[in-house]
Amino acid sequence: MGKPISSDLRERIVRGVEAGQSRRAMAARFEVAPSTAVRIQARYTATGSVAPARQGRPEGSGKLGPYREAITGKVRDKPDITMPDLAIWLEAQHGVSIDPSNLSKFLCREGFTYKKNSCWRRRKNAVT
Repeated sequence: MGKPISSDLRERIVRGVEAGQSRRAMAARFEVAPSTAVRIQARYTATGSVAPARQGRPEGSGKLGPYREAITGKVRDKPDITMPDLAIWLEAQHGVSIDPSNLSKFLCREGFTYKKNSCWRRRKNAVT
């Protein structure tokens, strides 16, 4: 994903256009694409702000977005459920096939944490 240009540079482009320079001239002066100068000026005209728009997928979209409440409710009801079991439940109940690792990432974004306990530690000298 690209990185937005700085707010300082955006403000200088807008000030130059308001002072009478063309968008293309300001783009050449600050070494950005002409389309960038046009988009910055259009955003400033529409919103009054030169801040970049939010990048990324909108909140709540994606494959698991519509099932957010069902998944979080299931985890709250049964906190020790494993990700493969949760994936099987989701497919059986809602017909959504998803990899368990994606469920784990989804739950982390929702604020659920996974804390290891002493049962997960390996014995240092496992001799049988």
